[in-house]
Amino acid sequence: MDKKFLLSEQDRQTLQYKVTTKLREVILKGEFKWGDRLIQEEWAAKLGVSRMPIRDALRQLEIEGLVRIEPRRGAIVTPITAEDIEEIYHLRALLEGEALERSIPYLEQEDLQTLEDYHEKMQALGKDEDDIREYMELNKEFHKVLYQGCPWRRIHQMIDILWTGIPLYTPSIIPDRLQDAHKEHEEIITAIKNNRTKEARVILENHILRTKQHLLSVIGKNEGDKK
Repeated sequence: MDKKFLLSEQDRQTLQYKVTTKLREVILKGEFKWGDRLIQEEWAAKLGVSRMPIRDALRQLEIEGLVRIEPRRGAIVTPITAEDIEEIYHLRALLEGEALERSIPYLEQEDLQTLEDYHEKMQALGKDEDDIREYMELNKEFHKVLYQGCPWRRIHQMIDILWTGIPLYTPSIIPDRLQDAHKEHEEIITAIKNNRTKEARVILENHILRTKQHLLSVIGKNEGDKK
């Protein structure tokens, strides 16, 4: 085997990220119907890659709830619907808002500094693939710090479940939303620093609900479509 042609671990991760992003995009844009099959060989040929990154991407999309892997049938599309977005983000707003309000009395100066550090790092990032990937992880950690002081154990478990899938990858789906998110993150930090607990909760809830509306727009569904 000629080692000069071997991909590095970073190269493999970058390739899988690109493949996953592409497949997620076509599913969210409604190019597949519920129950359609994603055939590995076909998509490997379309994207000019081997089957391995396609297989790994489909496993990730199964975790996100966008496909279901069935024996002998392969990957079956189970696209996120407007109703799914409504449910996930409405519950996130309720639970994360409650958790934040109960968390604030227990947050220490070190926690506030961590929030500011994450906020500054996110602001410094651009919109290329590597930056968006880093933003996704920083954004998740930022939100976890917000409610880490909440003494209710079960609410943490429920929030973690809701973050599995679409919420983590939202920055890659609606990158034009990032400037608004920066502003809202800063407003949340300011409200916490000034002990404006109720205000911080409202800002966070609106932050999550506005993200919901952007996602509904991306998948071609909005409130008007549903009525």
